[in-house]
Amino acid sequence: MVDQTLELLAFGRGQDARVAPDGLRLSLEKTAKLPFVGGSAASDHGRRLLRWDNISRSGDSRWKVAASAGLEILASDLPVARVLAGVVADSDRRRTVRGLAAQPARFRLSELRTRMLRDRVFQDSSRLLTRLKRRGLLLELPEGRGEKVYQVPYPEELRQLLLDEVVRSEAVETSALGPVPDERAEIRAMDGEFLDRLREVLRDRLEATVEFGKRFDVQKLATYLKGLFGEELYFDSLISLLQQYALADAPLLAPTGRPTGTTGFHLALFGPPGTGKTFSIDDVIRGNPRSGVPPHGLPGRNRYCGGITPVQFLRVGAAYTGRTFNFIVPEFNDWFKYRGMVEPLKLVMEQREVKWETTFGTVGPYTFRSFFSVNYNVRTVGAQDYWTTIADPNFAALEDRMLLRFHPMTRARFRAVEAASERLELGEIDFALAEKIRDHLTLVYAAETGHPLVAGKFRLRPVRLERALYEKLREVSERALKTTDFPKFSPRLKARAVRLAAAASLLTYFASPSTEAVKIGSEESEFARRFYEEEIRAREGRHGSAAG
Repeated sequence: MVDQTLELLAFGRGQDARVAPDGLRLSLEKTAKLPFVGGSAASDHGRRLLRWDNISRSGDSRWKVAASAGLEILASDLPVARVLAGVVADSDRRRTVRGLAAQPARFRLSELRTRMLRDRVFQDSSRLLTRLKRRGLLLELPEGRGEKVYQVPYPEELRQLLLDEVVRSEAVETSALGPVPDERAEIRAMDGEFLDRLREVLRDRLEATVEFGKRFDVQKLATYLKGLFGEELYFDSLISLLQQYALADAPLLAPTGRPTGTTGFHLALFGPPGTGKTFSIDDVIRGNPRSGVPPHGLPGRNRYCGGITPVQFLRVGAAYTGRTFNFIVPEFNDWFKYRGMVEPLKLVMEQREVKWETTFGTVGPYTFRSFFSVNYNVRTVGAQDYWTTIADPNFAALEDRMLLRFHPMTRARFRAVEAASERLELGEIDFALAEKIRDHLTLVYAAETGHPLVAGKFRLRPVRLERALYEKLREVSERALKTTDFPKFSPRLKARAVRLAAAASLLTYFASPSTEAVKIGSEESEFARRFYEEEIRAREGRHGSAAG
């Protein structure tokens, strides 16, 4: 029985095995190739199969399995594993009489469920029990009389395996409480970069920047980007640059004069790899010297998070309390794979108080006032792009908290990405307005945040909301609602379109009298309407249609 279990754990069914001198069964084909590392056997890929150092004989002369390959217990099953470890320990104690095992260890399913209720664990235990049965670590007995009874061949070893999995899952949290790089030094460096650029603009290019701003608006920015990347791709870079203007977090005023929000928003580009998402939120904003792309975004206000884990982020986030920066995350989907990270990340995106408690200590509380621009890569399948995307469990979490733009890989988009890449590599793209846009963005941001270097020259101007914008957007949603009784788009999408129009209006800061609130004009309204219409169309889906 034990030999069978060992064989299954290490090699699976259907393979010839032989008994080694120490009683362990090994495949003849794999024995010569199996390296031993630190008292363990590992496969060619480094995966631990069995530990040999704790295999011993017990009083009943049966071999015990000290450990097997990692159980790979899902995060949702870890609370069940913790409770089950206690039940297994109790079953082991019950079978022992005067230090000797009188009978096999066993427990009833009702015993496990009672203990789970007592410990307030409400997950389904069947998935974990099935996994353990397949590994030979639990045997289901036929004598339950309507209730399942499990025998535990190796109770002490199973208990240790379960506890090891729990500890391993919490080991990720330990790094969150250890030393981290000096984030305040990073902030000082970014503040220095912004200050240097602002002083340079005020000293050398103030008049030229104001004159440029008097003629600049969202239509001219769109025309510039369309000339760079084409009709199919420019819109994403446009939204990404508008988010940079929105970082000023200027107040939004209702027609009554009451503030009802601010311009800032999180941006998420959601879709399959290779659709140009990273280029839009990172290369266009921070620049990419290797490919000859100059920066267009706000200097010193974009914190790149490539290679940073969410655990590290939660720690360094405390250093940004009371500040507004933009965090560029190129693989945001990876952050959601960390155990226990989904809820803290939701709090961060909602800009609420963050407090992360672990068994090793507590991070926070602190309030996060910054924003994200992220890529969320998801594997999609041809014409079913949208339906594959919304099946991702984190899609709703992002859509409820971010301006989310869905990226299908259509035939037209593939050709556009291919053509833009060719032009970039051949040096045919002229980023003529990059420096002027960056100067304008720096000056508008300084004015709207009340920076002391410009406080005497320019004043903070709120953005005034008008009912006409809402009526235009309502026309779009009403047309969509006539086609379905069960809309698949959220009312929050309309609020995102309003934020986008408000951000676009900041481009006209120098084009109107400085004593008035910034108005959302017809071009900004039309831009918001187009965004709203396209995103509704994407969410309503092209189920079963061919890629364009």
